[in-house]
Amino acid sequence: MHISQFKAGTMRTCGELLLELEKKKIQVNSSKIKFVLRNEKKDIYNITAPFSSVGKTWIAGRVEARDSEYSRIGFFEERDGKWVEAETEPIHLQDPFVTRISGEMILGGVEVFDDEENPGCLNYRTVFYRGDGIWNLTRFAMGPDRMKDIRLCEMEDGKILVFTRPQGEKGGRGNIGWCFIDVLEELTAEKLNQAVLMEDQFIPEEWGGANQLHRIAGRKIGVLSHIARFDEEGNRHYYSTAFCFDPETGEYGPMKMIAQRKYFKPGPSKRPDLEDVVFSGGLLRLGNGKAELYCGVGDAEGQKIMIDDPFDEYENE
Repeated sequence: MHISQFKAGTMRTCGELLLELEKKKIQVNSSKIKFVLRNEKKDIYNITAPFSSVGKTWIAGRVEARDSEYSRIGFFEERDGKWVEAETEPIHLQDPFVTRISGEMILGGVEVFDDEENPGCLNYRTVFYRGDGIWNLTRFAMGPDRMKDIRLCEMEDGKILVFTRPQGEKGGRGNIGWCFIDVLEELTAEKLNQAVLMEDQFIPEEWGGANQLHRIAGRKIGVLSHIARFDEEGNRHYYSTAFCFDPETGEYGPMKMIAQRKYFKPGPSKRPDLEDVVFSGGLLRLGNGKAELYCGVGDAEGQKIMIDDPFDEYENE
């Protein structure tokens, strides 16, 4: 299906996407990921898909006490079926994500800090590190206050595609924007605030963002994403989604839902209002029409499921 066939007004709600997913009667293979911390007992969630660094394969995850919002990023290496944390310098961020730009490892995450305008509350922003591996990362950029889900993708011509997620007057509860930069030094709050919004992805009562960007055929981008809403009791509902984006034209297809909470193993949640939360961490495309989806579940643990590759349909257009 060509994304040029999609026009304005094709946005669908969480409920509509969920109904569409339920009709497919998908069978999935899910499993909990066994993480081993060095000297403490904390939750590991909102994990990345496996990535390579310094000749080894790693998963990065949010390491956090059940009753806290202050986190650090842990890097975990697989050993005998478990993912064991490496001894690295602490990076105190939430929700890690990893990519490569010009051969460099780029690590991002969400930094929380006291909100000067609202005493007693927390503010947040996305922060970026760069380096040649997990033991050599230097902070170099940060996004605007109150903006999560900033993601980067290096294009074939060397330009860097940036996805943003403004909130408030411009983005409502959270909408997706996009822009290009030529070099990482242009990754500034001012530049990110100028991103073009995707107007037809969320109704005003719902929100979402991009989680990982994949280069696919035809110079298009496969976007791993999420959509979320509150119910009448104030509980959060997060779902894993995906869509296709054409950076040459700015066209994009509507989201399709690819996973919900019941696809994963039963387990704990950080709070009762987070029981139905699936946070898309990363997608590992396997090349055989299948993909492994790595997610945070219930804001308390990391799991993965095997699914049909959501970007296969765009590869042969």
